[in-house]
Amino acid sequence: MNDLKTAKAMILMAGKDCRALTAMDNVVDFPDEIFGFHVQQAVEKGLKGWLCCLGVPYPRRHDLDELAKLIQRAGEEMPDIFLPLLDYTDFAIAFRYDAYPELGQEINRKETRFLVTGFLDFVDKVFQRAEKSRC
Repeated sequence: MNDLKTAKAMILMAGKDCRALTAMDNVVDFPDEIFGFHVQQAVEKGLKGWLCCLGVPYPRRHDLDELAKLIQRAGEEMPDIFLPLLDYTDFAIAFRYDAYPELGQEINRKETRFLVTGFLDFVDKVFQRAEKSRC
């Protein structure tokens, strides 16, 4: 059975992380590690909310690829446009305590916010569909 109450809570919390991203344009005050962490958190909570809608238990880990694979095993697919968001797993693990390597490129914050917002809108539609099918 799906857990729509938990799904809704996850989606709401993901939205808070997403809204925090809009205040993080200043790279000096919000380095990539901090911005990337909130991207990762928003996506993780979105994926876990999606899994709740499907009635699939999720692990208490931060691996976005693992969560996406659970969704796939449940018969659904993450749209290709959002797949780059799965690369943010390291911001919850490695870069949470270590500096993000200076590779000569910064995160494109505008594009990333657009993807996160789009992904959470997509998950919200999954939730709405699950809610309607429950009635």
